[in-house]
Amino acid sequence: MLYAILAYHVEDVVASWTPEEDAAVMGGLHGVHDRLTAEGRLGPAARLGATKDAFTLRGPGAGIVIDGPFAETKEQLLGFYVAECTSREDAIAAARDLRRVNPTAVYEIRPIILFLPGAALDATHALADHAAG
Repeated sequence: MLYAILAYHVEDVVASWTPEEDAAVMGGLHGVHDRLTAEGRLGPAARLGATKDAFTLRGPGAGIVIDGPFAETKEQLLGFYVAECTSREDAIAAARDLRRVNPTAVYEIRPIILFLPGAALDATHALADHAAG
């Protein structure tokens, strides 16, 4: 089954890192990335841009665009991974590997059900069920 591993962090902490500190954290993360890739388990991953550059679409109808994510928390979503994991425990182990090299981050783990363009909903659920089995 696919799992999203969402990386939350206090953005001001990450922004305060020197280039050397950032490179050290990223080097550790790339070690985990390389292992998961070699195992054929790492899908898309991204480091998101600053929340000050984010915007949100909300409201009825066409909605309105407002600046920022306006999260009611100290931590912001700063990146994510998609990983193929055989179980919940396997997904937790992958997140623990990431956290070991980035210990001040918080990782939220969620199962993913694929919705593929042009595929019937039942087919996308069957893919998720197949991946889980």
